[in-house]
Amino acid sequence: MGRSLWSRGQLGSLVLLAAAALLILRPWEGGGEAGPRAVDALVTRVVDGDTVEARIDGKVEDVRYIGVDTPETVKPGTPVQCFGPRASAFNHRLVENRRVRLVFGVERRDAYGRLLAYVYLGRRFVNASLVRRGLARTLTIPPNDRFAPLLRGLELSAARAGRGLWGACPP
Repeated sequence: MGRSLWSRGQLGSLVLLAAAALLILRPWEGGGEAGPRAVDALVTRVVDGDTVEARIDGKVEDVRYIGVDTPETVKPGTPVQCFGPRASAFNHRLVENRRVRLVFGVERRDAYGRLLAYVYLGRRFVNASLVRRGLARTLTIPPNDRFAPLLRGLELSAARAGRGLWGACPP
């Protein structure tokens, strides 16, 4: 039998080296000019039901949740909308002064310069929690539509059950 080019020990070392490189480089989180696809942040202030201010690497950024739209409470020139205060209060209780994970969409910022993100508190998907409870409607803006089918299903379920704004607000 001929001698193998790679011994088991060498192959094992190569596999271990490749695994370590993956953990360190984390190519699934992007990088390059656009920056990472996900970051940890501290929510320093809740603006309303779908917008927060978060400290990321020492800088405070406005962050708009992707895929959802809660009734307005602070938009200039717009009256407070039905169920807006409840959506805002829920968001305050859930994320204010807490560490969250922001996962960015394909398009990183909106026309107002806000970061666009899917927001996670531990394993809880905050965007989905708002829709599931009837505190938000879906708002799909391609190319940030990764979770549109999930959010739409949650919205239909909340509407059928009359949860939140679906049972309290006129169409």
